[in-house]
Order: sequence, then structure tokens, then C-alpha cells
Amino acid sequence: MTKPLLAIDTSTENCSAAVYANEQLYQCVAESPREHSQRLLPFVDDVMHKAGIELSQLGGLVVGCGPGSFTGVRIGVSVGQGLAFSGNLAIYPIPSLQALAQKCIRLNAAASGTDAQQPPELILAAIDARMNEVYYAVYENVNGIAVAITEPAVTRPEENPFKAALAVLNSRDSVRVTAAGTGWDNYSDLLAKDLPVTVNLSHSCRLPEAQDMLTLAQAGQSKAVSAEQLEPLYVRNEVTWKKLPGRN
Repeated sequence: MTKPLLAIDTSTENCSAAVYANEQLYQCVAESPREHSQRLLPFVDDVMHKAGIELSQLGGLVVGCGPGSFTGVRIGVSVGQGLAFSGNLAIYPIPSLQALAQKCIRLNAAASGTDAQQPPELILAAIDARMNEVYYAVYENVNGIAVAITEPAVTRPEENPFKAALAVLNSRDSVRVTAAGTGWDNYSDLLAKDLPVTVNLSHSCRLPEAQDMLTLAQAGQSKAVSAEQLEPLYVRNEVTWKKLPGRN
């Protein structure tokens, strides 16, 4: 029997922890941008207690490695390293943008009926990076798994980051494309400008969750690293953040 994995993520405004054990998912998630350091370990304790397992029974940790809030990414990586050292566990790092795309696939797959509710074929993931920039990447739905077409990057939304990435898709006029993430909240007009496809905005897929990181790790979308090898994915070289109300 495969040992369960524990996933944690604090890379964005969401704080979440999840474990899949005994054929059941246990997850705690809350949008609490200033409370990650207070909430994360209690969330871990809660899901582990409900699953009835100890740290020593895990097969590894799945950690949201960013990009996102500098403070949030740092908290998640630090807690992940501490848990990995304590339990002598391998870590499976998952980018926040890929988890966001996987959440989009999951929620759309759960819907049924109209064509608009069918799972997307492509996901344009964008997270608000502050300072008038967005973190972005493009993912393809391959048998229900978000597979990267482009690597996470950062740019100003007026630079049309998705236009170049989608230029090769001109021959796929009927492709179902969904936009996900907080980057679309403030910059949807700029991000969607002159795209070669029609984009459907997913209002329910704004922030990543740990349960989708579990799915990606279990699908082989991450290579195991040791606690010492785990590195945050900041993307942006600068780490001087503009503090906004309600943000960590």
C-alpha cells in the first residue's frame, strides 16, 4: 500500500494543508493573508488527526514552492523543511501556478451539462505579483493533469504575456481556454488583449489549494528532493514587496 502524502501551501493569500489517506481527502484551507504562520501548523495537526496518521507514516511532503508572496513562500518552505527533517521525509515541490491550473481542471470536471462547463484544454494561470506585475504560466490538460507548456515567469500585464505563448495555437480555433488566478482580477483586459483564442474566466479558481498539489505529486509532476535541496521559486529577483492592506 502506498504511503500517504501531506501537502502544505502558503504561497498566496490561501493557507492550506491536505492529506489523502484511507481513500479520503482531508483538507483545511482559509484565505488569511496575514495569518499563515499562525494557521499552517494547526491545519497540519488537524488533517493528520482526522486522517488518523502520524508524521512517521507519511511517504513524503508536498510543498507549494511559489511563486507568490515572498513571506508566504518563505513560511511554507521553512515549515516544509522542518517537517521533512523531523520525519526524515522527501519533499515534492509544486509551483503555485500549476496547482491553480489543476484546481481549475478539478472544478470544471466536476461540473456537467453545457460545453462551457467541460474541462478546459488550456489554462492561463496568473497570480497578482503586486507592483503592477503578474506571475504567469500556461498549462495543458493532459488526461486530467495540468502539464506545463511554459515555465512560471513574471512580467507587467501590458506586455501581453500569454499572446506569445498561444501564438502556436492559431490552428486550434476550437480549443477550450480558461483563465485562472488573482492576476485576472485586476488585469483581465490587458491579459486577454489580442489573444488568438476565446478565453473563459474562472471566478472560482483564484487561489491554489494543497489538495491539487497532492494530485500533481501523485501524478508524477514533481521530483523528490531532500529538505536541504528545497528552494523557493521566487521567479522575481527582487524581493522588496509593496505592502498592501490585507496582504502578507
